[in-house]
Amino acid sequence: MTTFVDRVELHVVAGNGGHGCASVHREKFKPLGGPDGGTGGRGGDVILVVDQSVTTLLEYHHSPHRKATNGKPGEGGNRSGKDGQDLVLPVPDGTVILDKKGNVLADLVGQGTTYVAAEGGRGGLGNAALASARRKAPGFALLGEPGRSGDIVLELKTVADIALVGYPSAGKSSLISVLSAAKPKIADYPFTTLVPNLGVVTAGSTVYTIADVPGLIPGASQGRGLGLEFLRHVERCSVLVHILDTATLESDRDPISDLDMIEEELKQYGGLEDRPRIAVLNKIDIPDGLDLAEMIRPELEARGLSVYEVSAVARTGLKELSFALAEIIAAQRAAKPVEEATRVVIRPKAVDDSGFTVTLEEDGLYRVRGEKPERWVRQTDFNIDEAVGYLADRLSRLGVESELMKAGARAGDGVAIGPEDDAVVFDWEPTVLAGAEMLGRRGEDHRLETPRPAAIRRKDRDAERDDADKEYDEFKPF
Repeated sequence: MTTFVDRVELHVVAGNGGHGCASVHREKFKPLGGPDGGTGGRGGDVILVVDQSVTTLLEYHHSPHRKATNGKPGEGGNRSGKDGQDLVLPVPDGTVILDKKGNVLADLVGQGTTYVAAEGGRGGLGNAALASARRKAPGFALLGEPGRSGDIVLELKTVADIALVGYPSAGKSSLISVLSAAKPKIADYPFTTLVPNLGVVTAGSTVYTIADVPGLIPGASQGRGLGLEFLRHVERCSVLVHILDTATLESDRDPISDLDMIEEELKQYGGLEDRPRIAVLNKIDIPDGLDLAEMIRPELEARGLSVYEVSAVARTGLKELSFALAEIIAAQRAAKPVEEATRVVIRPKAVDDSGFTVTLEEDGLYRVRGEKPERWVRQTDFNIDEAVGYLADRLSRLGVESELMKAGARAGDGVAIGPEDDAVVFDWEPTVLAGAEMLGRRGEDHRLETPRPAAIRRKDRDAERDDADKEYDEFKPF
């Protein structure tokens, strides 16, 4: 049965916003009470939070689908709907959030670090909030916005100060078991360690953590054995400790070749060139192992490595190794710059930034993309003509119609608002011009070139009156 999982694919769905309410206030002797529909509640978010008591992603391996609650719809009497409850998912320290393409979305390190994986939808406005001087009693309300959804990948990278690397059965698990309180599985066959083990070591006033990484073999960086699956757990460690077996029974192996092989795999994996290295010659309790350790020690020191001879079984040389590692960790912690508080930078959008684009596609369709128009379309109930008219007014005020005209759109052309997989397509009909747009040069108006019927009638009446006056003047008695 799987007890350790360090990579899962999670499908998250945020809560939908509640629909707004279209209601009219009803009270005795008040027939014109006005609109009183409330706004819908906001949908819940899906939030990932670092919890140091969590050490594996096993829970999400068994339950990969997670959904937050929806917001409640608004009600009459100006009562807003209840907001949906956020879904908080605890993850281990060192969890990396990636999208399906492998792009890093967030790197969660430190207790309490949060990341909103999916945002809940906004609640729709009720007709009370939509009322204005021009629209005093709206007969519609806005729909709640759907919550965001998608697939993300959670990848765990162990956060430790020191990583023990080496061949299988080199004695890494035995060493971490005597240096700390960790109790890994120990046996005399390769690949006993199938998951990283983490131990806490106290040396004087310094407390540090050690990670026991499963054994590496040639080709680990390309996926052979367990290397590729667990090499990422070495990335966050500050110091790499090579555990070299001085009593191996394999004739084609020796500590120097083991070291070269491990270094080559680390080089192929990449990103670990700047980590300090220490060589630990293990199993010196065996006579042949002690002799071999004394022979290869000068060569290792010539490579610039600090060498320590230990025996996890006899517990020889462990104190010196423990304090040496503590000294290195303390020096690295002191050399780190003091972390300053994160500055909050607010970058407001420009006042004239409409936040949308209009593009002409190959099939002759004009596509409108933007946060505002797409959200407005999602919140519109197209079964109500008044709601559609309200959407048209909002798009016109935003400048969508003028941009369509600039792009060359004509009446009857197809217009799509939204992404290709979820767009609303309609035939564009521009609004009626108000009159100012029809003016030509200053002082001219081509509408005056064609006489209006009322003016013609007035002209005819004036002409008849003039004729009658003329006849009277000609035939009046003396």
